[in-house]
Parts: sequence; C-alpha cells; structure tokens
Amino acid sequence: MEVKDSALKHGVRPEDIRHALVNVITVHFFDDYRMVVGPARDGSLLEVAVNRSSEVFHAMPVRPKFLRRK
Repeated sequence: MEVKDSALKHGVRPEDIRHALVNVITVHFFDDYRMVVGPARDGSLLEVAVNRSSEVFHAMPVRPKFLRRK
C-alpha cells in the first residue's frame, strides 16, 4: 500500500497510517475510495482514505462525522 504525499499533509506519520489500517475500527465506503477509522500508535483515532488502487491519499485525526453510526 503506497502512502501518497497528500496523506502526510496533516502531519500524520506513515507508521501511524499503517497502524490504523492494520487495526481497523470501522470503514465507510464511498464511490471511489474507502475511509478507514483506526488508531495511531499512541491510540488516537485517525481517518485514513484509501482509493481503489490501494493508495493512501488522506490521513488526519478523525472527525466526528466518521465516528457517528448510521
């Protein structure tokens, strides 16, 4: 899985992105990507966006809208 430069824009380290993707809490599916919610190595929750080519293009501390149940 490739971590694009855009995924690092919010200061999330690649190691934390990988940790969140291995320890998934929930996934939100969209047309062209999925938003994964999982913990960074320190336990803080991240939202990580992965496209259909398995490229991580977004990562940041999780926003409330991705914590709500539908």
